[in-house]
Amino acid sequence: MHDQAEALRLKMMKSQRPVARAIAIVSGKGGVGKSNFTANFSYALVAKGKKVLIVDMDIGMGNIHILFGATPTYHLKDYLTDQQQLQNVVTPIEENLAFIAGGSGLESVVEWSDMMFERLIEAFSVLQMEYDVILFDMGAGATKSSLDLILAMDEIVLIATPEPTSITDAYSMIKFICLQDASKTINIVSNRVLKEQDGRDSVARLQLAMRKFLSVDTSVLGFLPDDIHVRNAVIAQVPFVKLYPNAKVSKRMLAIADTFIHGNKPCTSIETSGFLDKIKGVFLKGRV
Repeated sequence: MHDQAEALRLKMMKSQRPVARAIAIVSGKGGVGKSNFTANFSYALVAKGKKVLIVDMDIGMGNIHILFGATPTYHLKDYLTDQQQLQNVVTPIEENLAFIAGGSGLESVVEWSDMMFERLIEAFSVLQMEYDVILFDMGAGATKSSLDLILAMDEIVLIATPEPTSITDAYSMIKFICLQDASKTINIVSNRVLKEQDGRDSVARLQLAMRKFLSVDTSVLGFLPDDIHVRNAVIAQVPFVKLYPNAKVSKRMLAIADTFIHGNKPCTSIETSGFLDKIKGVFLKGRV
């Protein structure tokens, strides 16, 4: 296993391809459309020429596969426990888009064996060289384990709705994150917006509170309208960006993807991966 991992690291150093951007998709509470955003955001990124992998980290409650109308044969746990090869747990959706289902039994990184951790690092060493963006669909809210993993990501996309409860929970999530790492890049998406001005006002209040009480600035990726096409696409189990490409919500999602790609410079390191180094730190911290 160590020899294989070393061979992968040498391969990465020889490659001229930048490593993928590791993005955590989070929300302060459930029910704000986080997983649906992830599914459609991935399609929008593919439409912009990116190769994307989704890792469903909403353990036990993951539903990314349902939104794609796909049934995974194997899960991440099957690879970590050496039951399956990596290629078997990656479920393709279409060209340049795939996902890994989390399954169950991965609640705590601390409980993983040394072999499971080595296989995780090996997997992401490979995947970061094969994809442009890896989206981690995290569970709603913050737990100790999930917060550690979120902090290991390169960037964070926070999904919130204009409702006061969602804004309050979003602020709490950002506070948890910033108390650990105030330099973390955080992008906000306001979802299910009835009137765009309402969405802008709610995000502005959130940003003001973060600047005032946390001394943190965030970026706004965009606003997604409350659109009947979203519900219809969920029922059809096809992302609305694909099923209704001319809908207003689809055009907004494509604009969000464009802002994401051009608004922040992707990681260009080919010798080392900050994401992998941080994942190692998460694991080691829990075992000392």
